[in-house]
Amino acid sequence: MAKTEKPDKIEPVATNRKARHDYFITDTYEAGLALEGPEVKSLRLKQATLMSSFARAEKDGLYLYGLHIAPYAYNTLTEIDPVRTRKLLLRAPEIRKLTGALATKGMSLVALEVYFKNGWAKVLLGLAKGKKAADKHETIKKRDIDREMRREYKDKFKG
Repeated sequence: MAKTEKPDKIEPVATNRKARHDYFITDTYEAGLALEGPEVKSLRLKQATLMSSFARAEKDGLYLYGLHIAPYAYNTLTEIDPVRTRKLLLRAPEIRKLTGALATKGMSLVALEVYFKNGWAKVLLGLAKGKKAADKHETIKKRDIDREMRREYKDKFKG
């Protein structure tokens, strides 16, 4: 009898909505986060902010900068810096691929979302290229046109 696959249970914690506005996202990657115990408890309480989070390649792997995890209120261990640098857990071929992509001028690795997947803390990273002001205006204009078209289509077939 074949084992049936259960769909992954994904529980979102924090999203970086501004990233898709400021960058062209070319590719996305899922990475694990190396966290301390109290940080995991704070994440489960959805006390995290991704506003200016990015990843950088260093000689021993990829690291996430700028992820703010609020201190856990009932922590009895030593105090943990809320914006400390955290190691990203990826496989070696993915690290090599991302390191090569980051070497390209204008490319960066931006944190898009933090979530729990089957109980494990994960971060969705986007390989990104920065948008210029004109590109941002074009994106907003395109989104408004699409919204208007959906509204007209909905009204036309409503009744």
